[in-house]
Amino acid sequence: MSSANVRAAQAQPLTKEEIAQFAADWYRKLDVHAPMVDILPLLAEEGLVMKFPEATARGLADFESWYQRVIRIFFDEAHKVKEATPKITGERAEVHVVVEWQASVWNPPQATSQRIVLDADQTWEVRRSRRTGGLEITSYTVNGLDYHPGSARL
Repeated sequence: MSSANVRAAQAQPLTKEEIAQFAADWYRKLDVHAPMVDILPLLAEEGLVMKFPEATARGLADFESWYQRVIRIFFDEAHKVKEATPKITGERAEVHVVVEWQASVWNPPQATSQRIVLDADQTWEVRRSRRTGGLEITSYTVNGLDYHPGSARL
């Protein structure tokens, strides 16, 4: 995107539709284990905090370490956004996200993999990126996990 197009995008107010599309795009990238070059533009370069059940990532380097670890553990991932409800305040939004996550995991020496199916309740903070003109995550907190019946556990 040219610098003029980025500046024009930066001037646009956040919308519920844009935030919903951003959430869907985020999870699509996680499903396919997208390379970091495709993920990093969706995250704030400064002040990023991401709280997962097993770790807190502070900044892009911490996130990359977390991401590289989890894409080597989970496979056949599928995320389905059930809710992405924003409270937009000026240039920022707090977003309540509920996503169904399905993934397989193999724990050696087990003979078969196990399937995890759960709903993750999350709170995100997003804003318009000065770099891209699109949205970026500044804060991402997993509030809780609700396992479906018969699901394997983390």
